[in-house]
Amino acid sequence: MLTGKQKRHLRSLAHHLDPLFQVGKGGSNEHLIRHIEEAIEKRELLKISVLNNCLEDPRDIAEELAEGAGAELVQVIGKTIVLYKESKDHKTIELP
Repeated sequence: MLTGKQKRHLRSLAHHLDPLFQVGKGGSNEHLIRHIEEAIEKRELLKISVLNNCLEDPRDIAEELAEGAGAELVQVIGKTIVLYKESKDHKTIELP
């Protein structure tokens, strides 16, 4: 579980990132979650965008993706999701 200070630090780091994945009208699925798990192991911090044609609520999608990938939900703002998971092999982010 992340503290408020840690989330604030991660949000500042994620601000400059471009979304790596997009969730469309199909919503989240096992294939997407598997790709997120692989990418988050390398990068630790991911930004995901939810497209306008997606009928599900972005917060519901964010919780589903975070749970499926075993990551921490940092932020959902508008249709943008930020996830964090500490990497085992490629640790680069030091949390306060």
